[in-house]
Amino acid sequence: MDLDFRRDPSLLSTIVDEMADGVFTVDASGRIVAWSRGAERITGYPSDEVVGRSNRLFEGAHCKGFAALTELLKGSCDSTTGTCHQECKLLARDGREVSIHGSVRLIHDENGLVAGAVCNFSDLTPFLQANERIALLEEQTRNRDAFGKLVGSSAPMQEVFRRIRLAAHSDVTVFVSGESGTGKELAAGAIHSLSNRKDRPFLAINCSAIPETLLESELFGHVKGAFTGADRDKTGMFQAADGGTLFLDEIGDVSPLLQLKLLRVLQEREVRRIGADAPSHVNVRLITATNKNLRELVASGAFREDFYYRIHVFEIGLPPLRERREDLPLLIRHFIDQLAQEYDRPVRGIARDALQALMNYSWPGNVRELRNALEHAFVTVEGDTITLLDLPIEVRTQQRIVEPAGDPISPSLSPADQAERGRILDALHQTGGNRTEAARLLGTSRVTLWKKIRKFAIDAGSTSG
Repeated sequence: MDLDFRRDPSLLSTIVDEMADGVFTVDASGRIVAWSRGAERITGYPSDEVVGRSNRLFEGAHCKGFAALTELLKGSCDSTTGTCHQECKLLARDGREVSIHGSVRLIHDENGLVAGAVCNFSDLTPFLQANERIALLEEQTRNRDAFGKLVGSSAPMQEVFRRIRLAAHSDVTVFVSGESGTGKELAAGAIHSLSNRKDRPFLAINCSAIPETLLESELFGHVKGAFTGADRDKTGMFQAADGGTLFLDEIGDVSPLLQLKLLRVLQEREVRRIGADAPSHVNVRLITATNKNLRELVASGAFREDFYYRIHVFEIGLPPLRERREDLPLLIRHFIDQLAQEYDRPVRGIARDALQALMNYSWPGNVRELRNALEHAFVTVEGDTITLLDLPIEVRTQQRIVEPAGDPISPSLSPADQAERGRILDALHQTGGNRTEAARLLGTSRVTLWKKIRKFAIDAGSTSG
């Protein structure tokens, strides 16, 4: 097939229609003669609605459309080349204001008279929106100390920021909920940084990472000789954080006995070191967090109800990344800049297919997994742009997770159950339906996962051992 459009001008129509830019022609009076498919896509106006009408069709309160075209046709536009360029907001068919950059070139007949003009224009709106997102990221970067590296412009994250500010303006006990990797410790740090305790210590401890026998000593301290191996006095975290904030992560893993001791600290504002004769007064703001459903633990007797209500005064729920996908470009830009500095690599951007893969992935590990994926890319990237092949294999091979049409979420499930059901579906999709691998990914046993599959009416026919 001969694609030389100079020898076969009929090809030009197909070529012009395939262009992303809008292209149209007007006669000497400024009436539209031809209108490309790119112009239809950008403006929303089909060809049959604009051909034969004046180019002023697109003018609005804040838009001069292609007024410069009219001036050029009249010969009053100061142009020695017969070309002019213009940036403006064009009024689309649905009322949207589309930011465009256009250029116009006069067409002359054989006598040198103006016969009309050919115009092309590009949609700048996505680029301007990207610049707005970057400006927002820069603003959040400038205020990083205030929000503890939390990044997001989505409605769910704006609500998180609002509640962080509210919590920071009081000494209320805060409970931070959310899946693993959503940034619960960052939220706790942001509350502390915005509070009047910001000049005092902020200490954090993961309660599930320390054996129960040692956790009490870590929190409350001990005196020399209190137990075997206690060869010196030890100051607990409550006393070390005096005047500041103590963040207890994974509070759902604390035993009922230790819950009772923590409850006494909250009520009496006193701690007693293991082996000590008298308590010591402490002034500590407590923030707790977990990725577990504490209401279920209370119902099962694994979590004390009185302690639950004592720590669950003001809740801040962190949304999973899959529920705020519009924040992904901001987060990706944030981590690329951060890792480029950390690794001293000249990485500045990400290829479109790699970005699309990151946008499509389900992110069961949330923001922490996103950063790990980009850190993986920094190990393999060559040059200044992350490509699809630089991403972890599970990210670049998974398609977007869509709830199967024949497997609807039961309206009788609580929001927490629906969220857990979604996590199970994500894990099953990610592991190709392998329940053993899905259980490992979820951090639970195969038997527990099978019970959850039955409880949430997940189609077991699509899963395997």
